[in-house]
Amino acid sequence: MNWIILILAGLCEVAFSSCLGKAKSATGNDVYLWYGGFLITCTLSMVLLIKATQTLPIGTAYAVWTGIGAVGTVIVGILIFKDPASFWRLFFLSTLIISIVGLKFVAE
Repeated sequence: MNWIILILAGLCEVAFSSCLGKAKSATGNDVYLWYGGFLITCTLSMVLLIKATQTLPIGTAYAVWTGIGAVGTVIVGILIFKDPASFWRLFFLSTLIISIVGLKFVAE
């Protein structure tokens, strides 16, 4: 169950970084909505991370949480913010995913 909580925490990290990206290009009152979304998802991400680390090793949990956030943010950047999807970028993204999965298996 704590791995699911940790994955949700990582997805919230993707959400709060995406909110920052959208706030940068927003105008008018939309800016406040995106910053509000940032605050909510950032808080939720931290609370879920704290919950997950009550039973998971802190080093593993933090690395997985950060990795999910990094991978998810890069994917959102490519799909939504039109960031480049070069071969090397995707290659190193795949090595990061393999590392995250590997950490999950050795933590048990």
